[in-house]
Amino acid sequence: MLLQRQPNQKAAELAAELGISVRTLHRYVEILDEMGIPIYSERGPHGGFSLVRGYKMPPLVFTPSEAVALYLGIGVVGELWGSLYEEAARGAMAKLDNVLPEIHLEEVAWARRTMVAMAITRPTSNALGDQLALLRQALREERTVHMAYQGQQRSEPVMRDVDPYALVHGYGWWYVVGYCHLRRHIRQFRVDRMRQLKLLDHTFRRPADFDAREFMDTERMSQGISVRMRFDAATAALARHNRAYWDSLAEADDGSVVVEFSSPELEWAAATVLAYGPAVEVLEPAVLRDLVRQRASAVAARYRQADA
Repeated sequence: MLLQRQPNQKAAELAAELGISVRTLHRYVEILDEMGIPIYSERGPHGGFSLVRGYKMPPLVFTPSEAVALYLGIGVVGELWGSLYEEAARGAMAKLDNVLPEIHLEEVAWARRTMVAMAITRPTSNALGDQLALLRQALREERTVHMAYQGQQRSEPVMRDVDPYALVHGYGWWYVVGYCHLRRHIRQFRVDRMRQLKLLDHTFRRPADFDAREFMDTERMSQGISVRMRFDAATAALARHNRAYWDSLAEADDGSVVVEFSSPELEWAAATVLAYGPAVEVLEPAVLRDLVRQRASAVAARYRQADA
């Protein structure tokens, strides 16, 4: 693009503009030549690198790193969205295979062998394929959906009409964020709790200034649970090995470790704590301490009955 704007540029000038060495610049010129982009050089005080007169850059030209980013991103999309975008992801990869030069494909092959993303989400995308496909259509066409929603604290589902603004994946779950006609407010709904999902003819207009990520972050801060728990000295290594799970980690003089983490709901927090068994003690909040105590007592009672 630099050469398209201005021909006859010196190698040193181009390298400085791109923030690379002259040696790397010459390697890039070889890559462009392999891609079929006609670059030539002229010697002399007024010479330099130029594009062949009349040549215009194609709409898409990728560096090896950009090609890797595209392949890795396409792979994540295929895994995260399941059947909804799996075929499209394969098609995109096939097209890239046909247009990328050999040097890019070698870089991509190396990256796919050595940089692997696994277990990005729970294996629910395919199980929820029909719901996700319908919700995607509703989002694209800005149409209201009707559903029976089974809330966690309710014994029976509640019928709702919702204008879906966004599909969000977080904490291993799929959510729909949209305007609830029943509550007359923007709410979030877990897709796996939706029943009898139906696309209505009624249309809506998504607010231009609505930001789904900002909404979910705000909801998490206002409705989520902030947890403090302690690993004793004998099990502190567990906390250190799982450092990525915690919002903060503090070492105590006696060798114990106190961690803090955020949870979208109380039940999720209890499940996280109980997964560590007697290795941890909940410090805050008190309501979580009570819930963990109840769950642990119920588990112990179940096994006592089984052994009786």
